[in-house]
Amino acid sequence: MSFRITGLDHALFAPLFSLDDEGLAQRRAVRVTADSRPGFPCRIGLRDAEPGEELLLVNHCHQPAGSPYRATHAIYVARDSRGPAHVVDDVPDMLARRMLSLRAFDQRGFIVDAALTDGRDFRTALAPLLDRPDTDEVHVHFAARGCYAARVTRA
Repeated sequence: MSFRITGLDHALFAPLFSLDDEGLAQRRAVRVTADSRPGFPCRIGLRDAEPGEELLLVNHCHQPAGSPYRATHAIYVARDSRGPAHVVDDVPDMLARRMLSLRAFDQRGFIVDAALTDGRDFRTALAPLLDRPDTDEVHVHFAARGCYAARVTRA
């Protein structure tokens, strides 16, 4: 089955980059500079930031559904990423190099299935989740830290 991995919209975060440290702190955010690669996965461009690149670490509501599964978590967004990225039938290196948790949600925002996978086996783990007729979308999380990585839908 064909699939699309979508990053977050840069426009959601662009105004935050003009804030000073105090303004960021009021929004539960902090400015950081990538000092290694991998290590700072940008959820807009679906890529690991390069050393020296400016990012924000922000709290983001990645599951806004009015269900018990409503969720937020810390994510990195890079100043220079534009997007959202749309990757069809391919797995960005940012995901392929990490252990992942895949969580299939229905239209009400309830989890209907889930899987743990090494990113190199992403397609194999994703297929049965998207094959379920009650799956509306799949959220990808980095398994070790639990933070949101990307959204997958049928293409």
